Amino acid sequence: MVGEGVWVDALHRVRGGRGVVAGLVAAAAVLGLAVALLPFGSTGASGAEDGSSPAPCGPAWVAAWRTSPQAGQPFDLGGRTLRMLVRPQATGSELRIRVSNRFGTRPLRIDSASAAEAGSGAALVPGTARPVLFSGAPTVVVPPGEELASDPLVFVAQRGTPLAISLYLPEEPDRVAVHPVALQTSYVSAPGDVADSADPGPFGRTVSSWFVLTGVDVLAPRAENAVVLVGDSLTDGVGSDPDRDDRWSDALAGRLTGGLVMPVLNAGISANQLLGGGTGEAPAARYTADVASVPGAADVVLHIGTNDLAAGRDAGEIVSGLVDYADRVRADGRRVFLTTITPSTAGAHGAPFAVVQREAVNRWIRTEGPAHADGVFDFAAAVADPADPARLAPAFDAGDGLHLSAAGYRALAAAVDPARLTGSPCLAGGDAARVLVSAPR
Repeated sequence: MVGEGVWVDALHRVRGGRGVVAGLVAAAAVLGLAVALLPFGSTGASGAEDGSSPAPCGPAWVAAWRTSPQAGQPFDLGGRTLRMLVRPQATGSELRIRVSNRFGTRPLRIDSASAAEAGSGAALVPGTARPVLFSGAPTVVVPPGEELASDPLVFVAQRGTPLAISLYLPEEPDRVAVHPVALQTSYVSAPGDVADSADPGPFGRTVSSWFVLTGVDVLAPRAENAVVLVGDSLTDGVGSDPDRDDRWSDALAGRLTGGLVMPVLNAGISANQLLGGGTGEAPAARYTADVASVPGAADVVLHIGTNDLAAGRDAGEIVSGLVDYADRVRADGRRVFLTTITPSTAGAHGAPFAVVQREAVNRWIRTEGPAHADGVFDFAAAVADPADPARLAPAFDAGDGLHLSAAGYRALAAAVDPARLTGSPCLAGGDAARVLVSAPR
């Protein structure tokens, strides 16, 4: 297979092409390669959402970026343009965005949207902004309780290269879908529609949240599986530095190389609880949005429970919740991995009752967890202080006895065995792809 970087370069040179197959064929021509188109085959986790059956290693829509929203109050967004920066985890020749009004009680109107390569701050790379349409129109009204995907847009998105997604909201949302702890600076403009403007000047207000935007998918040249990380603030990355991509999801993405490359999708919500009652919907309540509806999602890593302990839940309740969630994932034809709960000395998280129950949960995960999941990763052992396993090692403590430093999040990622994940075998050669590229004879 031709390397991803070579494909990206060629796709940029034929950017005006229509559709991924046309783009790939044109790219092959630029590279002087022979192209053979094969018939469609059976589908798998990366199959098309419309029920069609692309070849296992053919072009496929893949979730390149996701975030889990919660209900938020109005934030002076009406009549302004949001410019949100996201980092895709997959490369493709087309993209589509997902916008949410999941928690709204009245329709959410978006009058214009654009996608561009992010420049410095709120600036766009000149000449890269493209309008995003919905059913062929620049305006869309998202009904209460729903999430919509845009039309596909011919746009070369590259794995790891930041995108700027801009949305103009003419009216203030009543209950906006928001991910408050983005750990990524985004921007809100002065009043006006400047979605397609590369000028950062109008974007005088910075925010550390993602509003309305919940996903970016790309049409990849070959099917890729994705791994979804479900959890609380420890998956959200609290304790790491903003704008540095130091969450454990980022560190894990850096470890997945070669045939093990998978988009790593972060479905953490700070203060979330496995059994409900915390901030945001419990993992079971958001399973469809986080996992089941996500194109390419094949694996789930569940790292949660510390807030349940702080809320007074006992080990039996937490274990039952872990089993229920794992059973649901596996019944859905996906793989699930459980993780031990990391130690804490912070407030109720470190109270004697919580410590005893944490030890009981972790003992169950280590001994009985493998019978209920496809694997277990011992996060607690990875970051505990060897001299006192009930607390975080000083180098891994962000300073509050609960959250991790960037080094701590790297330690979590290092505790994941990439060989246990499904991987994306198409990227290592795999089966015959729908578009086969070979050197001319």
